[in-house]
Amino acid sequence: MAEYTTVSIPKDLAERVDETIEGTSFSSTSDLVRFLLRSIVIQYERTGGLSEAEFEEIADQLVDLGYLE
Repeated sequence: MAEYTTVSIPKDLAERVDETIEGTSFSSTSDLVRFLLRSIVIQYERTGGLSEAEFEEIADQLVDLGYLE
């Protein structure tokens, strides 16, 4: 069985995420965070690293989705 750790985010962000994931396949903020982190790690592992441009593109997408300000 997998072991877990806790990641803290501001409550206002958590509330925004909860609103954003309504009607999606994500059942919780934790599901979304796991998905996003896995995506970033997989991209990193495939390419041997993320360029500044790739990181900024991911950040821009998260801003567009409302996950980042």
